[in-house]
Amino acid sequence: MGRLILVLGGARSGKSGFAQRLAQELGGDRVVFVATAEARDEEMRRRIEVHRRTRPPGWKTAEAPRQVGEAARASGAGARVVLVDCLTLLASNTILALGEAPEAVAAEAAVMDEVRTLLDACRESTATFIVVSNEVGLGLVPDNPLGRLYRDLLGQANQVLAARASAVYLLVAGLPLEIKSMTSGGQPAR
Repeated sequence: MGRLILVLGGARSGKSGFAQRLAQELGGDRVVFVATAEARDEEMRRRIEVHRRTRPPGWKTAEAPRQVGEAARASGAGARVVLVDCLTLLASNTILALGEAPEAVAAEAAVMDEVRTLLDACRESTATFIVVSNEVGLGLVPDNPLGRLYRDLLGQANQVLAARASAVYLLVAGLPLEIKSMTSGGQPAR
């Protein structure tokens, strides 16, 4: 069974950089990076390109805007680390695939199915899974039903992953705070 590490934080808090450094430390070149972003506009294309350039050249990349668990299974053979960046976009992609005004029960089922499949892939693997996600519950309540549904479902998904993770980090202004420990005598727990 693989180990799960959850990396949370607000927008531009340093989550991805921290997760990449952790993946490098734990996996060296035996890392599979599962990218969930879709280039729907020019700004997002530029952001994706910046992320690509910051990854070590030896890492394998799997593009998976949805069905991340399946992508991790298909690409993760022999990997020491599977880095999923990010659950935030996975939840958004999953909800938006249901249309402009998705029904809450269907959206919850779809997002939780993605989480379940990701956790199954982690359980079936010997790799460490690092999942990056935004903490969206600290801000304003969104002013529209789709925004509130998204915030609620991402918060629920984060809670499920945090409960099963051996370690959870919260990034604030680039500083990682370990809020659930994986250490035992200074060594990563298995």
